[in-house]
Amino acid sequence: MKKLMLIGRVGAGKTTLTQALKHEKIDYHKTQYIGYEDWLIDTPGEYLENACLASAIALYSYEADVVGILMASDEPYSLYPPNCVHHVNRDVIGIVTKMHDTDGSVERAERWLRLTGCKKIFVVDSVTGEGVENIINYLSESNENTQETTK
Repeated sequence: MKKLMLIGRVGAGKTTLTQALKHEKIDYHKTQYIGYEDWLIDTPGEYLENACLASAIALYSYEADVVGILMASDEPYSLYPPNCVHHVNRDVIGIVTKMHDTDGSVERAERWLRLTGCKKIFVVDSVTGEGVENIINYLSESNENTQETTK
């Protein structure tokens, strides 16, 4: 399984998605530090939102094989600049969370993630688990493809 680092603003659903990916009971808590466990790296939203802390995100991205940029469907604007994924020398995927939020727009979130340069976008509901297995399968397939090319 490839290592996945999740980044996104406060409330985007990074920790909830981390728990869903690990098939754990959803336990809402605030992430206070970069958590690196098994094949997942969970980051606090403040690290992305604060320029003084953003360098920690850049440094930890080197520990990951894939960087997942989260955007909740109910976000009022995009925090990410256009074509920003080209600054990361890892695979970058887009992840739309809160797909069933009545105040959200999955289409808008997908559009904003495409503007960042994300080619592969997953849409998930971490609470119900819908779409979560697609990310796990992608990370497993990516690992198999890498092993095939290195043989």
